[in-house]
Amino acid sequence: MATSLSSTPEIKGNIFGQKPALFVLFFTEMWERFSYYGMRVLLVVFLVQVAFGETPWDTADALALYGIYTGLVYFTPMIGGIIADKYIGYRKAVLAGALIMTLGHASMALEMEYAFYLGLALLIIGNGLFKPNISSIVGQLYDKEPELKDGAYTIFYMGINSGAFLGIMLCSYYGENPDWGYSYGFGLAGVFMLIGLVQFYFAQGIFGRIGLAPSELEGYDNDPANASAFAVEPDGGSIEGAIPAVSQGDGREGPRAIQWAFIGTGIAAVVYFLIAYFTEPQVNALQTISRQFMPPIIIGSVIAFVGWIVSDKSLLKVERDRVWSIIVFSFFIVFFWWAFEQAGGSMTIFALKYTDRTLDGDSATTFRIANTLLTVIPVMVLTYVFLKLSKITFAKYGLANSILGLAFVLVWLLVGNMLYEQFTTTEPEVAAGWFQIFNSLFIICFAPAFAKLWEQRIKLLQRGPVKFALGLILLGIGFAILAVGALSIPDGAQSASVSMFWLIAAYLFHTLGELCISPVGLSYVSKLAPLRLVGLMFGVFFVANFVANFAGGLTGSYIEPIAEAVGLSGFFLIFAIVPISAGVLFIAISGWMKKMMHGIE
Repeated sequence: MATSLSSTPEIKGNIFGQKPALFVLFFTEMWERFSYYGMRVLLVVFLVQVAFGETPWDTADALALYGIYTGLVYFTPMIGGIIADKYIGYRKAVLAGALIMTLGHASMALEMEYAFYLGLALLIIGNGLFKPNISSIVGQLYDKEPELKDGAYTIFYMGINSGAFLGIMLCSYYGENPDWGYSYGFGLAGVFMLIGLVQFYFAQGIFGRIGLAPSELEGYDNDPANASAFAVEPDGGSIEGAIPAVSQGDGREGPRAIQWAFIGTGIAAVVYFLIAYFTEPQVNALQTISRQFMPPIIIGSVIAFVGWIVSDKSLLKVERDRVWSIIVFSFFIVFFWWAFEQAGGSMTIFALKYTDRTLDGDSATTFRIANTLLTVIPVMVLTYVFLKLSKITFAKYGLANSILGLAFVLVWLLVGNMLYEQFTTTEPEVAAGWFQIFNSLFIICFAPAFAKLWEQRIKLLQRGPVKFALGLILLGIGFAILAVGALSIPDGAQSASVSMFWLIAAYLFHTLGELCISPVGLSYVSKLAPLRLVGLMFGVFFVANFVANFAGGLTGSYIEPIAEAVGLSGFFLIFAIVPISAGVLFIAISGWMKKMMHGIE
């Protein structure tokens, strides 16, 4: 939706030098990420521990479903961007997506089999509408102040990670705690998603005309020169990639046709999933989808996508070379996210079955103190930000601020109860999902240092391929550490009690790798893509994430047979060798890539 942006309503005051409107988006995104990661951290554990009151699922089936779900989560934003661009506008897309996701979380909280699948489908659809379009509003908010945009996205990025941090911590604690149960974990995700929805709805006047549908804009200027074409958020990461809306303003039938071809593929995948599930036994349906049906569709779609791009006769030689370099970047990023997404899959299984999570004595005391600091300090900072926002905007948006205040009261109650229970339990048990908080925590701690590192203009690190390669190698080192930690586990063992140090160290290196990959990839797409193909080139990155997430779940589903053959250490060593090899190969071709990029650094 190419909007000619008018100024937002005048509100006196700022927060950290940024507009108050940014923090409405900050908290909306924070609660959405709370819900997404809060649910995701429980998904595999729920399936292999409880399922639907019957026999728990096999690990292979749980990880296969995880791959299908996380893969489709990266597919639907392409559709959501088109819908917002052409028809309903960014604001309505955000509201519709949030409502659909709220219903999805509510369905999963019922812990009924059919409601569970309905919930996953609603989350996939809702994410497609929500994710690309809230980040677009952020970009349009600063269309007339580009010098503030980098700082705005940095703050927005912190909202993403803050939500992920709180969602993982609280949902995993209450969901995995037998005194509470998974309904509470899934339900919490839905409650905070609803709060984000309502808060955004009652505060949306703060955005002026930004994000309205084309039919709602009076005096709308159709000049493409005034378009805010793409709002690219810093990657959230595993926390996940930025997903800008897809521009349809160039009138080219090629990009439009290929986008709708992918829409058809997505619909076919969902229909086949439903048919397979209701006509075959559960395990066969999942194996059919993940191991037989999806790979041919993915391979065929990727070939069609790439073929369509490179056969475009309107591309000049320099443009074609740069497009090829984007395709190469996308190819290598598949290896990164394929391994990285084991966080919610095989690494969660490692935490659940093979990590010593029961603490006593000094170790219990250390954990209680550390967990208290890890929890209370971030919530205090976020509460301070909320109070700053409320002080500035309460007069005009009192209802939205009251709802947001209610959310913080609820968070403090949940945090207080969690810490009380942990301090009064003789031998507290760490939730399997708790380890995933370290990704968000390390991002928040190290992102400023990496930003400073890139500013140092170190010659070697100015090359995008070298940064990519470094990210892949750091990721591989993280898995190598995990492989060392698993050496003491006998081949084929169903349980063990290795130190939690190995998981924490692995997450550290994974996050350092992510900081090399995530901020760089989307930046290079925006720099390298011809203006008329920017939307399509971002689509390439979406497909890369789609493929990586699905492949990660599929590979993780083989954890048990691989562990029986070469040990659990051998399984994780695969995820060390492949990214490191890809990183070395990328360094080897970095000179060729530099030529293909034609001066883009």
